[in-house]
Formats: sequence, C-alpha cells, structure tokens
Amino acid sequence: MSRIEPRNYAEAIQAGLEKYVPEEKLLQGGLFQAMRYSLLLGGKRIRPILLLEFCGACGGDQESAIPFACALEMIHTYSLIHDDLPCMDDDSMRRGKPSNHVVFGEARALLAGDALLTMAFETMLSQDSIASVGPQRAARAAGILARASGAYGMAGGQMIDLQSEDQKIPADTLIYMDECKTGALIVAAAKMGCVLADAEEEKLHAAEKYAKSIGLAFQIQDDILDVEGEQDSLGKPIGSDLENGKSTYVSILGMEKARALVQSLTDEATAALSCFGARGDYLRELAIALSSRKN
Repeated sequence: MSRIEPRNYAEAIQAGLEKYVPEEKLLQGGLFQAMRYSLLLGGKRIRPILLLEFCGACGGDQESAIPFACALEMIHTYSLIHDDLPCMDDDSMRRGKPSNHVVFGEARALLAGDALLTMAFETMLSQDSIASVGPQRAARAAGILARASGAYGMAGGQMIDLQSEDQKIPADTLIYMDECKTGALIVAAAKMGCVLADAEEEKLHAAEKYAKSIGLAFQIQDDILDVEGEQDSLGKPIGSDLENGKSTYVSILGMEKARALVQSLTDEATAALSCFGARGDYLRELAIALSSRKN
C-alpha cells in the first residue's frame, strides 16, 4: 500500500488539483482560469487531509485516494465561490485575496462553481480512478460526497442559513444547520477515506463520530474568530455574521460557553478514535490543533 507522509499531504493535494483542473487554451479557457484562481489559492485543505489520513489509518492506499481527496476540495471550493456571491453572503475577500466574483464577475464565478462541482464527479468516476480503487468503492465514495453536497447536506444547510437571517434561532436549529452546511463535507471526508480503504464498520462509525464532533467544533471556533479574530490572519472580513443578522454560537451561548463547547466536542472527537490505536495519533493532534486555531 502506498503511504503519504502527513507533512506531504498539502503538496500531494496541490499537485492533484493542478493535474485535474489544468490551464486550458480552449475558447472556454477563461472558465478554467476562474476555477483555478479559487481552487489553487491554498487554504487549510482540512477535508482532503482527513480523507487521506483516514484512508491511511485504515490501511488503505493513499495514492489511489488522491483523486477523491481532490474532488472533495473541488466541491468545497465551489461552495466558497457561491457563498461569497452578492446573492448569498456577499463577501469580497477569501483566503486573503479578492473573492472570485470580484475578480471575474458574478456570471463567471457562478459558472466556475458549477464547473468545479461537476469536475469533482468526473474526477472520481474516471476510468483511472475506478480502476485504482474498484468500481464498488468508487461508487460508494462518490455517493457519500453527493449526499453531503446536496439538499440533505451543504446546500440544504445554506438554505437554512438564508432563511435564518435577521432571526433569532434556537441552538438546536443552529446545530442542525451547521451539521448540514459545514459538518456534512467533513463527515463525508472521514467516511470516504474509510470506504476507499474498505474499512470495517466499527472504524467507519468511529470516523463519522469523530468528524461530526470536529465539524461542529470547527464552526463554533469560526464564530469565535468572527468576533475575536484578525482580518489579516483570517483572510476574510470579520464581523460579517453580525452584520448579516445571523445567529451564532457566541450570540446564543456567550463566549465562555462557546469556548467550553469547543473543548467538549474536541474531547469527544479524540475519544472516538480508540479503535484506531496509534494510527489515530495524527487525527487526535489535528482535532486539538483545529480547536485552538487562529485562522
């Protein structure tokens, strides 16, 4: 089995993204330019890293999982492009750079997001990808990502978010929204990694529990940083949730309880990894690092 060292994850993912979304000199080359602009800006790459690490922790071939990790990042990037549009969150900065629609205009940004969404499935279901992991694993992994991206996951969460503007919503509604909007792709990453390694159900369930906990902790920490963070460090405007009249964990629970909930969820995540033994060490470290991040 091919193993990638964690310190090389970002490089492997970047190389894959460059490969699957190349520069093109076709008549529609401007579309590829907009796709690559957002896709290759960097970012934490948490979702593809989780996929690769769970695949490795379950004894799978991480090299064969690269197309799926890249597909996951394409989906995430498309969602960021669309989230930043004036009709959604209307954010002008992303990862320290002007948002896609600021650079290329709304129409091209919309098309770039659409193209990344479909390119993700083209990448996962190519002949090479299917040959490397087998048709059953490829189909199952693609199905997990499709479910997490759509009306029962990320898109559905965004709909709830739009409906909740200028409204005070209860904590359980906020949790459900974030489990869909943010958490669904994080859970999908963990499950896809396990599926591609043909892991046993015990590890699949443990991975899902871990990812659900860190996904919610990640969003709560985002809310904290939206109040306390620095724009230069975050690479995006702060205070946008308050400006858009959105309920957050800080506004509902207060800062102290929000911080305590991040710690509790992080503890739950690390505890969920017991069945992985020492192979879960990197994932434990990642959960702790995400809970204390400043960007």
